[in-house]
Amino acid sequence: MTSSPSAPPSTNQHLLSWVTEMAQLTKPDHIVWCDGTEAEKQRFTELSVKEGILEPLNAEKLPGCFLHRSNPNDVARVEHLTFICTPTKEEAGPTNNWMAPKDAYDKLGKLFDGSMKGRTMYVIPYVMGPLGSPMSKVGVELTDSVYVALNMRIMTRMGKAALDMLGASNDFNRGLHCTLDVNPERRFICHFPQDNTIWSVGSGYGGNVLLGKKCLALRIGSYLGKKEGWLAEHMLILGVESPEGEMTYVAAAFPSACGKTNFAMMIPPKRFKGWKIWTVGDDIAWMRVGEDGRLFAVNPEFGYFGVAPGTSNESNPNAVTTVSRDTIFTNVAKTPDGDVWWEGKDGPIPPELIDWKGQPWSSKSTEKAAHPNSRFTAPAQNNPALSKFYDDPAGVPISAIIFGGRRATTVPLVMQAFNWLNGVFFGSTLGSETTAAATGKVGVVRRDPFAMLPFCGYNMGEYFQHWLSMQSKITNPPKIFLVNWFRKSKDGKFLWPGFGENMRVLKWIVDRARLRVGGQETLFGWVPRAGDLDLSGLNIPSEQVDEATNIDLAEWKNELTSLDEFFGTIGDTMPKALKLNRDLLLARIEAVEAAG
Repeated sequence: MTSSPSAPPSTNQHLLSWVTEMAQLTKPDHIVWCDGTEAEKQRFTELSVKEGILEPLNAEKLPGCFLHRSNPNDVARVEHLTFICTPTKEEAGPTNNWMAPKDAYDKLGKLFDGSMKGRTMYVIPYVMGPLGSPMSKVGVELTDSVYVALNMRIMTRMGKAALDMLGASNDFNRGLHCTLDVNPERRFICHFPQDNTIWSVGSGYGGNVLLGKKCLALRIGSYLGKKEGWLAEHMLILGVESPEGEMTYVAAAFPSACGKTNFAMMIPPKRFKGWKIWTVGDDIAWMRVGEDGRLFAVNPEFGYFGVAPGTSNESNPNAVTTVSRDTIFTNVAKTPDGDVWWEGKDGPIPPELIDWKGQPWSSKSTEKAAHPNSRFTAPAQNNPALSKFYDDPAGVPISAIIFGGRRATTVPLVMQAFNWLNGVFFGSTLGSETTAAATGKVGVVRRDPFAMLPFCGYNMGEYFQHWLSMQSKITNPPKIFLVNWFRKSKDGKFLWPGFGENMRVLKWIVDRARLRVGGQETLFGWVPRAGDLDLSGLNIPSEQVDEATNIDLAEWKNELTSLDEFFGTIGDTMPKALKLNRDLLLARIEAVEAAG
């Protein structure tokens, strides 16, 4: 085993001994310590092109951009192969796959043994969160993938700055990753919360191998948050600036396919001249209580790892600009002139392409040209709407928290919770209805509490309780809202136009958070009164808006009744306060029915 030309750039004995131990296990031919410099990026990129890992794209249309194609069996997160390895199964809870730590270390240890023979081990020190912030965490990922090294450079504060922040401390996340032979039979992503450790084998896909992202920032992060008294959440963070310069920050949780990145980078419609939306983060929020009793949030990431299909100038012009340079595209299609393409992109469908598998594709093909989960990894600094506080060590103060799912019925366009308990209830029951394409059954609600079901690193019932317990710490709490852009009319058409028009709903939320606009009290929360939503310049009938904001008691009775089964799946740790809240809402409906 040989090392890179220079000695390790750290004297941290905890780090050095761990790297040595893992190198003795995996037996790489070379060890390269990543420094995060531009020269290193250039060197890694040239190596990747030479080895066929990256393909250069049209330098005029997409300067500094490259295409990567993963193994067709390795294109998404693998939830069934993702494990929480706690001492007892109860600590992982009923919504997580569990493996005993000893069994996981033994099983994966055998796979890691000698796994990097003939390969290079890249040592990637990185920081999740702004450098020097008390809210940030240091991690080190060891990987045999130069693709991972290049992506981690975009997604995290990587290199010397991370080592400087770590100093001599032993407090860092230990991440070990090897692609092996990318065999699904030997693919595991294991999290050891008590050890602050992540082991990932057999995959090269971002969500499984960029260990700072879902693995540290959410699964390990949520466990650390419970232990240390803060929140690690699957939430975007945005700033709303009024024409007068007043800034209000909002955090929002949406399950997948609910327009999260679009909302984070939204451009207000013409009616809202002078209003601006600033992106702090598009995917993850770490939130702690400030000295003034408010909740402050940082985005732990440094880039965007977004879904490409559906991204267009209509849906998200800021994202289109963001990915136009210095971006790594994964599993998208390529045009003959070296541009990228995916379903839902602007302009006509090209007659011929090279598809995501590297095969010729024509517009007559029945297969998709880009994989539905194809991705872009782009630097946050590319976003024209990037908040100037995105890298602020203090974070930004959150005035409102939004929960939103994809529901054709029941949930109104927007509703404000009465109080913190009511708001946590909204979050804990969040869900989206399935489409025919997904399951063959339409309208089945899949619960995804807080949009965290795949990402909570411990028992979900205890996670709910942690949210409830935070109320006593947050003396000046944000207001909590539920939104639904996807409600449909009886004939199956969307009632609300969505995209930039969601600014109209966001303005009501901001005004409610700042206590300057009214609302109508319903059995479940406050909704806008007639005239509260600014609908000027929006060419839809008022009856349609009324239908989008309507509360249907029969639908809500079904909703609350169905929660019995869901709450039952959480088991004994399900907080009684949330069950009682559900019973109270049901009792209110029954009282109205009895009176009627």
